[in-house]
Amino acid sequence: MFSENRNTILAVVLSLIVLLGWQYFVAQPQLERQQAEQAQQAAEQSAATQSDTTTPVGPGGTPAAGTPPQSAAVATVSLEDALKATDRVAIDTPRLSGSLNLTGGRLDDLRLKDYRQTVEDDSPTVILLAPKGSPDPYYVDYGWVTEANSNITLPTGSTVWNVDGNADLTPSQPVTLSYDNGEGLTFKRTFSVDENYMFTVSQSVENTTDADLTLYPYGLIARTGEPDHQSFYILHEGLLGFFGEEGLKEIDYSDLQEESKIRPKEVNQGWLGITDKYWATTLIPTPGEAFQPNFSHNAGSDNYQADFLGKAVTVNAGATAGTSSHLFAGAKETKLLNAYKDDLGISNFELLIDWGWFYFLTKPMFHAIDFLYHLVGNFGVAILLVTVGVKAVFFPLANKSYVSMSKMKLVQPQMAEIKERYPDDRQKQQQELMELYKKEKINPLAGCLPVVIQIPVFFSLYKVLFVTIEMRHAPFFGWIQDLSAPDPTTVFNLFGLIPWDPPQMLMLGVWPLIMGITMFLQMKMNPAPPDPAQKMIFTWMPIVFTFMLASFPAGLVIYWAWNNSLSITQQYVIMRRQGVKIELWDNLKGTFNRNKDSEEKKS
Repeated sequence: MFSENRNTILAVVLSLIVLLGWQYFVAQPQLERQQAEQAQQAAEQSAATQSDTTTPVGPGGTPAAGTPPQSAAVATVSLEDALKATDRVAIDTPRLSGSLNLTGGRLDDLRLKDYRQTVEDDSPTVILLAPKGSPDPYYVDYGWVTEANSNITLPTGSTVWNVDGNADLTPSQPVTLSYDNGEGLTFKRTFSVDENYMFTVSQSVENTTDADLTLYPYGLIARTGEPDHQSFYILHEGLLGFFGEEGLKEIDYSDLQEESKIRPKEVNQGWLGITDKYWATTLIPTPGEAFQPNFSHNAGSDNYQADFLGKAVTVNAGATAGTSSHLFAGAKETKLLNAYKDDLGISNFELLIDWGWFYFLTKPMFHAIDFLYHLVGNFGVAILLVTVGVKAVFFPLANKSYVSMSKMKLVQPQMAEIKERYPDDRQKQQQELMELYKKEKINPLAGCLPVVIQIPVFFSLYKVLFVTIEMRHAPFFGWIQDLSAPDPTTVFNLFGLIPWDPPQMLMLGVWPLIMGITMFLQMKMNPAPPDPAQKMIFTWMPIVFTFMLASFPAGLVIYWAWNNSLSITQQYVIMRRQGVKIELWDNLKGTFNRNKDSEEKKS
């Protein structure tokens, strides 16, 4: 009767179940186990000592003289104590706070003013960078290297720099640090910053000796240990870079542990750094100037490093020479990254956001939601409006689908007659059925189209909710204060009436329940499949999906529930217009009557 149609739907649904089941039963436990291992490693490291970053290599891959040496061991202390241990220059911009460390002349203290660690108003701001000696070291350093066997004294990670002036680093006031090596060379490092997250770092060398010298500038980003991250199949967190024709290169922490060093080809366009889900720290050499990128992991100190070595700079005797590059350290906001890409000529800088393989769906979905958000002021409402828009775009296709399904219901008596006429000839049955479909202009596969349409929309919205910072901590209404996080309520403590926090697998909130009910009603709009196995699957599917989606972002569950409601309404109206009886109420009565009959038989 509907075997072809139902088999197609069943295949699509089973694919969804496998994918969702993978996340719920495999990916999520792996993530939790990974986080537990990271916590254990962090605990072990806190009792141990930390060594300095790995060292950039010189031209041609040879070790360079004058690189920052391995520093003396530093015991782990609190972040506050680590910051107090050295002299600093404050950073104060509309969106950033922190300080420059005069020891090493590095940027190792940075907070994001606009973002808090939780949805609570009094929650601490997000910490992006932290100094060596703190529990989670993560910092940016710059410097110079020379050819091997050189005896020039260069500034290192332990060098104490002087401040030219006493001003803080602000968008209107750069800060210049200086260091005199006592051998006729004066090094200067100037930091400037815009009103968002882009730094400009200029390095210069004044040569008062009577000999020319050649130096190579470098920049590096170092992080000790892995952060608490969510790098499974849908999102990359770790080291990455974009290198001209080679394109985007994503390197997981685990991959770098195995390979120790990864060295892409020398390029003159690109950037590299370390990315988290919502934040990134990225070195951006001047476009058009050649540089050698490098990624490395020091197993002894558990340091992960992204660095670049710039082209040679010749400092003539009695002259001054230098170089400049950019540094991005902040939130991966879509519009801001696009603006930097255009204004500074940074190739493919928007790829800091992991849009995924289906970016051609994900990015339009985000821009549509973001556009509507600026009109209505609520991302949840914007998602509802986008769902209506998607329904409107695909209405002609869905309309044909539901009309075809309605016609198929109208010819059920004729289909039954064909099967009675040729009970033992399956081939003849199919031939007659195809003739009937052709005569009545019925597409037997039409019923799966609404489901197929929903799948790419579902995944693109899932990606948008999961990776874009604009959705982070975005409230809806009532108890939903973060659309990117799961519904915080659960039926197992009566939605907060019982003072008990159930385990994660029992977090079954209000919106997942609404989604499950609407999915159940949508399935009851059609007759139950004759095959017992299919009937069982279709009966249990809403329950399985309810528990699976309970751990998904609330925005995605709200979308699914709303989409189900629109589909039910749309199907109801079209089928009524076609003069087809709506099976919903009869199917519901039949379901409950069967349950009642089963109980009576047992008694």
